[in-house]
Amino acid sequence: MDETHLFFISFLSLFSLIYLLKLVIHKKARNHPPGPLSLPIIGHLHLINGPVHRVLNHLASKYGPIMALRFGSRQVLVITSPSVAEECFTRNDIILANRPFLLSGKYLNYNRTALGSAPYGQLWRDVRRIMTLELFSTTRIKHYMGVRQDEVRMLIKDLFQDSFHDFSRVEMRSRIQGLSFNIIMNIIADKRFYGTEVVDFKEASEFKDIIRNIFEVAGPSNPGDFIPFLRWIDFQGLEKRLSDLKKKSDSFIQKLIDRCKSRRDGPIEKGKVVTFIDVMLSLQESEPEYYTDNVIKGNILTLLQAGTDTSSVTMEWAMSLLLNHPNVIEKAKAHIDEYIGNKRLVQETDIPNLPYIQCIINETLRLFPAAPLLVPHEPSEDCTIGGFDVARGTMVLVNAWAIHRDPMVWDDPLRFKPERFEKVRNEGYRFIPFGMGRRQCPGSGLANRVIWLVLASLIQCFEWKRVGEELVGMSEGKGLTMPKDEPLEAMCRAGQKMSHLLLP
Repeated sequence: MDETHLFFISFLSLFSLIYLLKLVIHKKARNHPPGPLSLPIIGHLHLINGPVHRVLNHLASKYGPIMALRFGSRQVLVITSPSVAEECFTRNDIILANRPFLLSGKYLNYNRTALGSAPYGQLWRDVRRIMTLELFSTTRIKHYMGVRQDEVRMLIKDLFQDSFHDFSRVEMRSRIQGLSFNIIMNIIADKRFYGTEVVDFKEASEFKDIIRNIFEVAGPSNPGDFIPFLRWIDFQGLEKRLSDLKKKSDSFIQKLIDRCKSRRDGPIEKGKVVTFIDVMLSLQESEPEYYTDNVIKGNILTLLQAGTDTSSVTMEWAMSLLLNHPNVIEKAKAHIDEYIGNKRLVQETDIPNLPYIQCIINETLRLFPAAPLLVPHEPSEDCTIGGFDVARGTMVLVNAWAIHRDPMVWDDPLRFKPERFEKVRNEGYRFIPFGMGRRQCPGSGLANRVIWLVLASLIQCFEWKRVGEELVGMSEGKGLTMPKDEPLEAMCRAGQKMSHLLLP
């Protein structure tokens, strides 16, 4: 063994010893949650092999519902207990209202000025208020009811033409995704980029390319977020990809903003149905230094990321579960036939009278939450959670997927049983598909309406069965929103009694 190798081994041994001594002293000085022994530099990143929510749940079964990990240089706290989650979003809600800094937030959220990644403060409060009042309030949701009805009707008519005479094999993922994007883009800029009625195919193609790339790189998937020297060398070229993607998306969204600016002829009339861009431009007129174009663009990207993929993923999981449980489809259809019949199509105003559809949605969200790990939180100061000391800057991850499947919390948790939601209306902190506390998703009401209307319409207007005898595969694919591994395909036949409503 030469002197160079000997020196390297000695240096590595000394570094490891110093690190272990520091770790032991640090643990004695504070009351840390339990967790597995970490490695120098990478911490516990080597353990994350597979779907993160499943890996963390497996580790939690060994170390408990409050578990300490380290991803590179970043301390991480993993919570898989509803009572601890409640403590986080009540007693510690303000302290945990911050978001960790992630590279994607710098580029895709315009230096963290968008709702999802903005630090807790005045800007976040203002944008949250705008979103709540101008997009997600009951009044505004009603204003856009016609948009949702039209998109769902186009989806139904398209399927009806493909399956009018007999069962036809249909691919559902692209149809559902297109519907979700069209609804959100109509709200944002009065545009639609999916379907046969698209006007500008070049613009639509550009939009789809940008969105596809955003979902590939968004979120805490960059090793440089956890190991700083990897960011210095731009490991895997992710920062360059993010920079290039920002330029493309920035140019595209700026065109949408400029188009809205060119057609505006004054302040927005009270009560008029307007787009999100119109609302932001109206605020920009009074406070141009505060509501900049970058703030508008960052929040548009946030709406596209948070308001489209989550809904379409949930609808695809719901239809997959229904195909594997035809008795549930029959029960839901019987309720629709009893209340509505075939004289008209189901509408959002029918939601209070058809609660079983919502039970199906809730049970889908329980088993397959679109955000299996809630968006990370970060304490702004040292605090205690579950009796343990948690340092400022720790990344706090709440494993909603694990809480939703905990046998100590739910009866027969792996079984698809919508009836469990028929009696209980408020499941508290054991059912948190949209998060909790002041940073919970403000668009849950809109998402529920879209998913409800799509599922109710598909059940009312069609007969459904699986492509073969085998059950629909329920394996999870890669992605922050836990998509299905394989796109859903099903056999669909138009209901003949509904033809007078859907045929030209």
